[in-house]
Amino acid sequence: MLAGKMIGITAVLGVMFGFTYFFGSAAGATAAEAGPKVDNLISPINTMWVLVAAFLVFFMQAGFMALEAGFARSRESVNIMMECIFDTCLCGLLYFAVGFAFQFGKGNGLIGHSNFFLQNIPATYDYGGIFDTRVAFLAFFLFQFAFADTASTITSGAMVGRTSFKGDIIYSAVVSGFIYPIFGHWVWGPGGWLGGGGTNFTMGIFNPLVKNDIIFRDFAGSTVVHTVGGFIALAGAIALGPRLGRKFAKDGGGPTAPHDMNIAAIGAVILWFGWYGFNPGSTLSAMDFEGIGRVATNTTLAACAGGMVAVMFVYPRSKKWDVGMMINGFLGGLVAITAPCYWVSPTGAIIIGAVAGLIVPLGVDLLEARRIDDPIGAVAVHGFAGIWGTLCVGLFATGSYGIPDPVAGTADASATIPRVTGLFYGGGADQLVAQALGSLTAVILVTSFALVLFFALRKLPGSWNLRLERDLELEGIDISEHGLPAYHMEFGQGFAYTTYTGKTVGESSISGSSSDAESEKV
Repeated sequence: MLAGKMIGITAVLGVMFGFTYFFGSAAGATAAEAGPKVDNLISPINTMWVLVAAFLVFFMQAGFMALEAGFARSRESVNIMMECIFDTCLCGLLYFAVGFAFQFGKGNGLIGHSNFFLQNIPATYDYGGIFDTRVAFLAFFLFQFAFADTASTITSGAMVGRTSFKGDIIYSAVVSGFIYPIFGHWVWGPGGWLGGGGTNFTMGIFNPLVKNDIIFRDFAGSTVVHTVGGFIALAGAIALGPRLGRKFAKDGGGPTAPHDMNIAAIGAVILWFGWYGFNPGSTLSAMDFEGIGRVATNTTLAACAGGMVAVMFVYPRSKKWDVGMMINGFLGGLVAITAPCYWVSPTGAIIIGAVAGLIVPLGVDLLEARRIDDPIGAVAVHGFAGIWGTLCVGLFATGSYGIPDPVAGTADASATIPRVTGLFYGGGADQLVAQALGSLTAVILVTSFALVLFFALRKLPGSWNLRLERDLELEGIDISEHGLPAYHMEFGQGFAYTTYTGKTVGESSISGSSSDAESEKV
């Protein structure tokens, strides 16, 4: 019996030793052996992270469709569905053909000019500038396409209900294929003069104003995506004029009643969910686990603060808890945190979102006072909050972080990467000045070009004109442009809605009448 026990113990020890030897050999590998194995995993892991983020950003299109349709009148909702889907398909093809090349291709400080139609692409995107990645080239392309699609969709929000579909096709092609990619190259592209090249900004026309090698910073797109999209939307709303029958506060009216707040609220929360691809995904590195966690938390807190402040701010006007304003408030917080999300603390994120929650309703008031019809609130949410968020890099950046390292992960890993420090953290005013100049450049140049584009489209004849013909608009854009309504409703049904201004407005379901008198009641 004793001999048997000893044999058994010896056998167990032998199995343990063998298991350790065969399966634990990596622990005993030399650095030279282990290094290549770890290095070979970095690109697949980063690529997987970027693809997941790209899918989240793309899902934001569903959020935009629901949000815009819910805030608009029922007679405009089919047009919104078609417009968003068409824009996505058009943007994908244009970005494949020329947009990506203009934005991220090798070129000069103004425009990229390589990889048209995704030809002659390498395995990974490593073209210098701020995007030295370890990500598969086509995964990087897909992620950036989702951003381009977002900018185009933002534009449509202020133009619903009176934009001809042919006019929409033309301006969408210009925005997706030219305006957004070219401006994006200035900030994110290799050698971009505004931020992508690292030194071109300070060596250029702004050199006397910005010192210490400071460049314009926009981590995930408060300017590149949201300010650009918001001010293109403003130009479109100005060129189009208000929808027929739109009565502004100065004239005793108020914002047009949304036709379905349920779908609008669901769409807004989908956008919030998609933002977790938008902001954390912009690290482009799953190795930067600390940065991803920080960005995701900052994104959440800014949205929460924006929604709370917006609804509390407007409550005294109508004594109603306005869900529409709370939606736009938290969206404004999300827009504002998009540029500084990597460089600020959670406390800073709450302050940034809270101020955005004030900016959004005040921005809506400003457009209402100027008689500019923005049915969704796109200009206030994306344009005005985008400017605020861009400036916040120069105010709230803590000085603890530079940019993500695709290999080592944390931005602290390389002493060669300059850290971003704002005014409130002892960094002086240089970064704030750089942010202000970059944002001002976007507002002036993009808005000017967009106004020229939209007023030129207003001169086109017939159905190619940017503005839908009067009779067709009175008939209802869903019927006149797409041949069917969103809902089958009985004549005369409608509802009333109390807006945050305290005005009670309503909508009738009249959609087939050509009578001016009846249509003015809508």
